[in-house]
Amino acid sequence: MRSQSLAKAKNSGNNRPPSRAGDADRGAPKAQTHARASARTLRIIGGRHRGRKLRFPAGVDIRPTPDRVRETLFNWLQQRVADAHVLDLFAGSGALGLEALSRGAARVTFVERDRRAAEAIESLTREWQEGAVSVACADALGWLAQAPRDAAPFDIVFLDPPYDAALWSKAAAALVRGRLLAPDARVYIEHRAREGLPVLPETWKHIREGRAGEVGYHLFSI
Repeated sequence: MRSQSLAKAKNSGNNRPPSRAGDADRGAPKAQTHARASARTLRIIGGRHRGRKLRFPAGVDIRPTPDRVRETLFNWLQQRVADAHVLDLFAGSGALGLEALSRGAARVTFVERDRRAAEAIESLTREWQEGAVSVACADALGWLAQAPRDAAPFDIVFLDPPYDAALWSKAAAALVRGRLLAPDARVYIEHRAREGLPVLPETWKHIREGRAGEVGYHLFSI
């Protein structure tokens, strides 16, 4: 039985219908339209959905994790993904959570405040016939504050908020405060490399790091 749900967004603004993926491209030259579509298209790197493409909606402010960074990250995680409970916080395109799902995660929870992006993730997982998914359209910190305390804790968390929002420390503290992390969990953090790491819980052990251009990325054990 499918257990997927899309929660109502908080402070979602007006009630206009969600934009279609191609709305922003109408009237643009064909070559320009193709370039924009390509820039919004990502691919799954490994697992049962390897090679499948996902395209996030036009007009949504998303900074997806580059392919080569995702490949390195999942090389780090390797055997930990299979049967894991995964949280893709600030999901955006959903690329990290979808990659984990493809590689055998038992369940993936996506949290994304932009309704169009959240609906795109839900639509894609439905198309791929993936049922072990929950999609919440909500503010990430608000969702963490209200997460059920009796739910199974997360084995892997992807923590990749908008760079300018500076939410890493608050989200990390909320994960600890809510006891949402399983023993020996892994937390992935992505940020602007030139700005250095945010303040994180002292008990988190920094075990891996990398850099790709302006992107700094790190893996912590709990």
